[in-house]
Amino acid sequence: MPDSRYIMAIDAGTTGVRCRAVFVDGQEVIAAYREFTQHFPEPGWVEHDAEEIWSAVVETFNEVVAKIGTPLAIGITNQRETVVAWNRSTSEVYGRAIVWQDRRTAPMCEQLTADGHLETVRSITGLVLDPYFSGTKMAWMLSHGVPLSADLALATIDSWILWKLTHGEVFATDPSNASRTMLFDIRSLTWSPTMSELLGVPLQCLPEVRPSSGRFGITASPEVPTGIPISGIAGDQQSALFGQTCFEAGMTKNTYGTGSFILMNVGTSCPEPTPGMLTTVAWSLTNPDGSITSTYALEGAIFVTGAAVQWLRDGLGIISTSAEIGPLAESVSDNGGVYLVPAFTGLGSPWWDPYARGTLIGITRGTNRAHIARAVVEAMALQTRDAVEAMQQASGTQIAELRVDGGASVMNLLLTLQADQLGITVRRPIDQETTALGAAFLAGLAEGIWPSLDALSQRWVCDLEVVPHEPESIERILSDALHQTWLSAVTRSRDWAEQVID
Repeated sequence: MPDSRYIMAIDAGTTGVRCRAVFVDGQEVIAAYREFTQHFPEPGWVEHDAEEIWSAVVETFNEVVAKIGTPLAIGITNQRETVVAWNRSTSEVYGRAIVWQDRRTAPMCEQLTADGHLETVRSITGLVLDPYFSGTKMAWMLSHGVPLSADLALATIDSWILWKLTHGEVFATDPSNASRTMLFDIRSLTWSPTMSELLGVPLQCLPEVRPSSGRFGITASPEVPTGIPISGIAGDQQSALFGQTCFEAGMTKNTYGTGSFILMNVGTSCPEPTPGMLTTVAWSLTNPDGSITSTYALEGAIFVTGAAVQWLRDGLGIISTSAEIGPLAESVSDNGGVYLVPAFTGLGSPWWDPYARGTLIGITRGTNRAHIARAVVEAMALQTRDAVEAMQQASGTQIAELRVDGGASVMNLLLTLQADQLGITVRRPIDQETTALGAAFLAGLAEGIWPSLDALSQRWVCDLEVVPHEPESIERILSDALHQTWLSAVTRSRDWAEQVID
């Protein structure tokens, strides 16, 4: 008989919540999904309703439980950098959550850079001064009506879900999420008084930081089954790195989701800041003797990949479903000279330009929707090449293979383009929901359901391996030419929106 024991992975992403049962014996997927509303109140602003996110958690959680019973434990993974403000006495939410894609704090970041604070930020947090990160969002909230009090909670989505699951008993996060706030010292693994003072965000408003794998609390909300241990938390990209079982230094993954995020495990020593790359905490694990080991990662952050497919579907009506993008892009042999730089919310790694804007260039009278679709797919691979090349230069490490996941990774065309752009083997696992897997693995380790990292590594099984063409081949020559023209298109997209956003 199959083993019906499972861990519930709550995957609270940017556009929806997915609750998935990760079975101890690895049997087929049982899951539920709900989208939630994207709010765009002004150009460059992106917001979510935190209560709507919680409702999506409750609905999907209970749907899975109704099918297969109560889980052994819960792991939470979440869109990172998105900020929620609420009152810890009443659980009242103050306004909407400000999403990681939001650009409203670009002027503040620009001013901090002009005032000479970039080196301090890089040294303490491993990040860059960009509105992507949580700290300036929190500062904006405090200066725009969120009341500062002893009961104020300022935190990321993981902390909000944990708070609601425990019925207001636990206010905590893990180092992978804390390291994305621009308020966390990634060497001491504590909140930074220096960054608190610089950004004007009081540390008493921030959650307690606990290891990524360990019991945070138990469910006590009347809206879900009670008494279930909540034992793993990680930001979505670090969770995907863990779910890809990239446990050794040098192992690298890319998730093609709303954006794309390339993470390289760089071991247990925090590296010095490197241009164009982010240094982040991958996870912290509690050892059998009670000590804690933290693993670090270099990250290349690309803001828009899958979101460009949504734009084709919802904004332009070029496709009616996201699944159409692959076959449409494959229906033409090349892009017809069309390039899309999807800088809809600025450019991330390695450019870090909040004022870049989307650019569709090379259109002629012969351009059709298939060329535009192919340009969208190519942009995913080309942006990844830019980030990986910067990462390899920064780390001094040549990546041997790239493990891939996320919605767009189902496109074999994309993986073929990616292998030739990078000149390395690309491998896709059978189970591509690695973000949910990572959260479940972290919870399962904490509860003794899996005994070791080696036991988890044995669960990774390859579905597709794409080997690049030889460097002298026509395919690789054309790939390099494609990349050179792409860089020209990127140049044209940069510094477009120079006006101040208030």
